[in-house]
Amino acid sequence: MVKIKRALISVSDKSGLDKFVRFLHEYGVEIISTGGTAKFIRGLEVPVRLVSDLTKSDEMLNGRVKTLHPKIHGALLALRDNKEHCAEVKKFGLELIDMVIVNLYPFEKTIADPKASMDEAIENIDIGGPSMLRSAAKNARSVAVICNPERYEQVMNEMKENKGAVNKSTCLELAAQVFDLTNAYDKSIADYLKKREPEGLIKKTLPQRLTLEFEKVQSLRYGENPHQQAAFYKEKKSGPSGIAGARQLHGKELSFNNILDLDAALNIVKDFSMPAVSIIKHNNPCGAATAENISLAYRDALACDPLSAFGSIVGVNREVDQSAAEAVFSADFLECIIAPGFSRQALDILRKKKNLRIMEVDEMPEINEADTGALDYKRITGGLLIEDKDFMSVYNESLRVAAGKKPAEEQMRSLLFAQTVAKHVKSNAIVLALGTKTVGIGAGQMSRVDSVIIAIRKAQNRTLGAVLASDAFFPKADSIEAAAKAGICAIIQPGGSIRDEEVIQAAEKAGIAMVMTGVRHFKH
Repeated sequence: MVKIKRALISVSDKSGLDKFVRFLHEYGVEIISTGGTAKFIRGLEVPVRLVSDLTKSDEMLNGRVKTLHPKIHGALLALRDNKEHCAEVKKFGLELIDMVIVNLYPFEKTIADPKASMDEAIENIDIGGPSMLRSAAKNARSVAVICNPERYEQVMNEMKENKGAVNKSTCLELAAQVFDLTNAYDKSIADYLKKREPEGLIKKTLPQRLTLEFEKVQSLRYGENPHQQAAFYKEKKSGPSGIAGARQLHGKELSFNNILDLDAALNIVKDFSMPAVSIIKHNNPCGAATAENISLAYRDALACDPLSAFGSIVGVNREVDQSAAEAVFSADFLECIIAPGFSRQALDILRKKKNLRIMEVDEMPEINEADTGALDYKRITGGLLIEDKDFMSVYNESLRVAAGKKPAEEQMRSLLFAQTVAKHVKSNAIVLALGTKTVGIGAGQMSRVDSVIIAIRKAQNRTLGAVLASDAFFPKADSIEAAAKAGICAIIQPGGSIRDEEVIQAAEKAGIAMVMTGVRHFKH
């Protein structure tokens, strides 16, 4: 047990502090404090001793130095059962501190304000607070340390049960919470400063050491399969526009696989400025389209592969109106729909499907490649792979015509649409499109020609005059020959194969226009 006789309190978040301070006073605990916290405690008519009275040293540098003093840290770090420490405690006149209640300057809250200056951010980097927390946590066998107001009630209950003492097991638990907090606090500061490195002075590199922080959103019934335990975690600093910030308006609880597919559905429609719809199964689109409105885009996307769309997820980049909801309602079976809004009439219609999960996200901003800085993480056994997210887009001016005539404007629009969808299809990825709607998709095959064959089979009689997009180069001319037989009129691909010349000649022979992007979009 750790008997609490003296407590040091210095907090920015004073929620629940009044009740806790009065409790400590009732149990005869001497309270030491600083600045604004001391003023708050005096306002409760509870006796409080200033840190400067303990240290015999005034605050300095506008309060930057208050608790960084041997009489504070010695009083926290001294081992009560160590004879040498006890002798030094007596020699230097240290007054032992048994409890520390500290929470930190609101650095993250400060930098969340886009108007906050660099100077404001710097002044909200807490130095004394983390130092006291770490000293107290290191000596958890003798000191109870509280960094979260939510723990006040637990500590009060233990002190009531133990005549003013706290269990040592609780002290260890509280100490662990401190190191979790200071680790996350330091990382948020480091991340902020890295983003403000003078442009051009430091080359962008992936970190040598990586610390990730996620908060549990919810437990899930199971993972990919019923025998796997699962939960959903949100990255602490993630924005509101993704699935992690979505609000569920209707339907059953989300499953592990639902969340994966919802993310895939959003990622596709975010890439388009026109009204866009994606229909997802097993993380792959079985249809995607852009159109004048969401209702038409949905019908076009569904027509690509209505058989595969059974039990799918629908992603939308505009508010779902009544017309679009009626189109969606007519589908045989949908798992989820996600959009940046739903009209009242649309919700009335969609809620008639009892189990349909309706998810709403905030408006989806256009992606700014230069500012994203986003990373993708892929877990492997014993490690983690990290890469920049694939935000690369291809535009008319960056294309090279390798075979046939330069595609006309409408044909080029169709090629760029198909190439954008292909970026989101598992490799080997082949997308066939007419206008800005997919008519056939081949995904995840071990050979590229098999993906071409599957896409053509899915398209049935809609291949004549369609365009073809490939996420990577063609290793042989066999894919081009299959495309020619199906009536494909134009192909977009990265190029870069040692057999590019053979592939280009096959396109020339078939009268197929071929443009090369120079950008590969593998998705494993």
